Amino acid sequence: MTTTPEPNEGTPFLNFASVRTRINPRHTLALLGCLGLAVDYCQRISLSVAIVAMVQPSPDNTSRSCPYAFYHSSNVHAAPWPYGNYSAQMIATTEAMQWERGGKEFSWDKWTQGLVLGSFYWGYAVTSLFGGRISDYLGGKTVMGLGVFAASFLTLMTPLAACASVQALVITRIFLGIAQGIIIPAMNTILASWFLPTERIKYTAIIMSGCQVGAAVGMTFSGLLADSSFLHGWPSVFYFFGAVGVMWCMSWCFLVHSQPEDHPGVSPELLSRLQDNQNSVKQREVVQIPWKSLATSVPLWGVILAGLGNDYGFYTFLVDLPTYLNDVHHLNLTNIGLLSALPFLLMLLWSLGWGALMHTLNLRNIVSLVTVRRMSMAAALYGPVVGLMVLMFMQCNMALTVSMICLVVMLNGAASSGYLSSLQDLAPNLAGTLMGLTNTVGSLAGIGSPALTGYVIEESNTEQPWRIVFLIIAVLYFATCTFYLIVISADVQPWNEPPGSLRVHLRHHGRHRGYHQQVPATHHHLAD
Repeated sequence: MTTTPEPNEGTPFLNFASVRTRINPRHTLALLGCLGLAVDYCQRISLSVAIVAMVQPSPDNTSRSCPYAFYHSSNVHAAPWPYGNYSAQMIATTEAMQWERGGKEFSWDKWTQGLVLGSFYWGYAVTSLFGGRISDYLGGKTVMGLGVFAASFLTLMTPLAACASVQALVITRIFLGIAQGIIIPAMNTILASWFLPTERIKYTAIIMSGCQVGAAVGMTFSGLLADSSFLHGWPSVFYFFGAVGVMWCMSWCFLVHSQPEDHPGVSPELLSRLQDNQNSVKQREVVQIPWKSLATSVPLWGVILAGLGNDYGFYTFLVDLPTYLNDVHHLNLTNIGLLSALPFLLMLLWSLGWGALMHTLNLRNIVSLVTVRRMSMAAALYGPVVGLMVLMFMQCNMALTVSMICLVVMLNGAASSGYLSSLQDLAPNLAGTLMGLTNTVGSLAGIGSPALTGYVIEESNTEQPWRIVFLIIAVLYFATCTFYLIVISADVQPWNEPPGSLRVHLRHHGRHRGYHQQVPATHHHLAD
């Protein structure tokens, strides 16, 4: 039985070095990685809900096909599920059915709103690729920490930019995208270094679930804060999430390391397992990017196109769902936030459950790794296609409509065990760069989705234009998933460690680590 020694006068009450060595480093990494992506998404999507409070409603130029399910008067409370009695609401007085305009400061049309919402992805496309490459050089910890800190500062500045001009807001959102473009590639670099291939299914699902956590929490709190009088309503959304991001950065800097060999709390047994495994990143490497091989790699193109189709649907619901609930079903801000969050909360639970199931099946050799990837993407994209086709023919039954949206978004959560993990299968040494490349292409969906949706719906307050929006998502899901299922592989590609790449060997002097001379890397055949 071991006993903890009593502290003496020379022992600090809180020994932070001791804390770092006693906490399981991989559990800490998974938790903070998940929370970091949650903060990332909270800051990213907060404007999607806040813009409903910021922008004055457009004048009706079409007849409304859906009755008001909720009143927007501050003294009329929302009806409970299933949203009350429509017939009683339709005979309500005109005054009770008016949109609440208090606090709505900007008169932006749908196209301008789409421009503002999509501008984030202009910057996101710029740094997604470079973020992965920088992470391969500097390590994921530094890159991700800087990305979240810069994004938090820009989030705090968003209300000031919005009040200055729409141009200032667009520029701020572009720089926010630049800051956040490096975050997920950096996280992918860390995953490839800290976890074995059989573990990545589970841990990728856990860490990437932060995206759904952030979407759900961000939607909920954005609606509550924007609908309150705290800090004048909608500005409080950005102040809150900006401050949370700064606090996360402090924990990240203290508790996380890019490489296992750099962490004082890593056991020799774990370090040996990570270094001995052929499909792990054994040393800190600077691998020359084989652009020609990447361009001609059919499995990589399968991942990239699957990501493009997946991202288009995901971003459409992430960015435009609050607008849909506001324009077509006429909800108030609190309920917009809650119902916009519900699909992503279910997506989180499904993602974790599916990831655990796939991990178990693969660990017991019931299904191969490539079968896991195919099953996951079929569930993530083929399943929602059916739901989207049903959604196109929904009328004004909001309970069924919201239920179907929840099903579509929830099933998409299986993608975390599909294409999101395929990059680590194909080339663990280039995991950050490949994730950056995939995010860069996927950001085109983030740019195009709000703009195309704004063009399709124009100033309409009916559900008909939204059917076209849902049809576009269904077609992209089906086409990109089919291509992925045909061409995907789980084998490490020959260009993972190309001839001429450089290894950066580390030498250890106590707690200090320096760089050795760079020498040509040996070429290995890596098998999964």
